[in-house]
Amino acid sequence: MVHRVRKKEIIKHYARDDTNFSPLMTHTPHFNQSGEAHMVDVGAKAITQRTAVTEGYIEMRPETLQIIIAGEHKKGDVLAVARIAGIMASKKTADLIPLCHPLPITHVEIALSAETDKNRIRCQSTVKTMGQTGVEIEALNATQVALLTIYDMCKGVDRGMVIQSVRLLEKAGGKSGHWRRDEAL
Repeated sequence: MVHRVRKKEIIKHYARDDTNFSPLMTHTPHFNQSGEAHMVDVGAKAITQRTAVTEGYIEMRPETLQIIIAGEHKKGDVLAVARIAGIMASKKTADLIPLCHPLPITHVEIALSAETDKNRIRCQSTVKTMGQTGVEIEALNATQVALLTIYDMCKGVDRGMVIQSVRLLEKAGGKSGHWRRDEAL
């Protein structure tokens, strides 16, 4: 049985549930005229430098954060493993997100920093490519997986950790140009 999601149903859903919804956001390129999901054709788009920067946090008990900072976790260097996991995730995004284009990633940087005053680790991911579509999803995936790796490595000492506020900070390149989030957390 084939399920078809109609464009009007999608727009109605977002209008109801998304506080950032705008009536101008009615273009849903991942759905064709019949309302069926499809991969967007980017073949005619110009190849340009594309960059995306994302961030996210994982909150934890102070003791857990100290173990990570001191490098005393019995599984090894938590932040080094998380950094590698984030880089790998950015390159595997198209394997996980059904309508995401596989892209030739040219650069990935995962910056992990401890915020001891808030008992959390901040992850900032920067992903770049020369391509016909942006790398926002690759950067978001890198941040999510880096934080999830921290959770995985530390769940034995702190199951109450919380991953939160994963979001796009900035994107550059392509037809829509440059965009930057105004507020900071």
